[in-house]
Amino acid sequence: MAERERVVLKFGGTSVADLDRIRAVAKIVAHEADKGVGVVAVVSAMAGETNRLVALCSQAGDADPALDAHGYEYDTIVSSGEQVTAGLLALILQNSGRKARSWLGWQAPLVTDDAHGRAKIKRIDPGPIGAAIDGGEIAIVAGFQGIDEAGRISTLGRGGSDTTAAAFAAALDAARCDIYTDVDGVYTTDPRINRAAKKMSRIAYEEMLEMAALGAKVLQTRSVELAMAHSVKLRVLSSFGEIGAENPGTVICSEDSIVEKNVVSAVTLSRSEAKISLLSVPDHPGAAADIFTLLGDGGVNVDMIVQSPARSGDAANISFTMGEDDLTRAENALLESQSRIGFEKIISNSDVVKVSVIGVGMKSHTGVAATMFRTLADNAINIHNIATSEIKISVLIDSRYAELAVRALHTAYGLDAAA
Repeated sequence: MAERERVVLKFGGTSVADLDRIRAVAKIVAHEADKGVGVVAVVSAMAGETNRLVALCSQAGDADPALDAHGYEYDTIVSSGEQVTAGLLALILQNSGRKARSWLGWQAPLVTDDAHGRAKIKRIDPGPIGAAIDGGEIAIVAGFQGIDEAGRISTLGRGGSDTTAAAFAAALDAARCDIYTDVDGVYTTDPRINRAAKKMSRIAYEEMLEMAALGAKVLQTRSVELAMAHSVKLRVLSSFGEIGAENPGTVICSEDSIVEKNVVSAVTLSRSEAKISLLSVPDHPGAAADIFTLLGDGGVNVDMIVQSPARSGDAANISFTMGEDDLTRAENALLESQSRIGFEKIISNSDVVKVSVIGVGMKSHTGVAATMFRTLADNAINIHNIATSEIKISVLIDSRYAELAVRALHTAYGLDAAA
């Protein structure tokens, strides 16, 4: 049997929110199949369903997979939402005369490690689904889930259906992976904050990776990493448009595929940030190592770090940021070890946000940081912490200035007029 060109289509929770939306998705899938390609459709749970299932876990005794033995039952419960969606979509396609079937993570199979609740994909056997779609069957895959080496159901973490789709596209050598959502592409900033935001026709993997990590909720970070590693062509587009109408979305591709690169391509905002400052930390080799080893062992992911001299010549002040959800855990771990580490005082602040400017063009242009800092200064916005990479600059500021900062930076870098 000859291998056909293959495409992977992924549909998020809002795209499959109810039966009417699932019927609309079935039409998109059928329209793609009518082009003569092999179609794999990866689906999320219906909007709100995963939250409902997590709440049930909490009511039963625990919503934290790390505290549920090895997270087995948590994963069994929360993965059921995708199973329902996959079955419903397959049933609707069958009732419309299409050859389709649902595939769960263990049937594919998609094999993961045993880090339940946040498992990583180890391998996918492309044979069974590849044979099915080459034979003209539409494969409906339940996203977000897999199976570990011991045969237990595992889940990939929130947004894991994006990673499922990218992984199948890589394993099946698909021509592209279309991520259908409730927006028509990737924008230069959140259109809800700035009406001058513009949709981008193309964006580099590296830029999308930074955007996903810094507050843009279009794609899960791991899905972009996987697509970049395997050169999977991603496209973000809306599932709410007219079937067959021009729907180019935003293509996420290699930097080499983008002819003209903006110095800054996007401005992002992350609201779920927190900051801790440790005052009068003993200034000797190993002090910082003790602090951040303690936090790492406690599962706290630290981001921006600033060290400055304290008033006492033999001490330093250290401040750093983390996700707001990790703040209490970090505080407790540090306070329990205060006497051993030797810091004088801990100050916490969750009334902060992270604003970032991102662009592969930064690699070859100067003055990007100066523009950012001058723009914030002109708007009387004080900076707490700064972090940089080759293609991004992030600052921590007071939350009350969040939207003002985003709009001012968007204008300062000429993105209001972006094509």
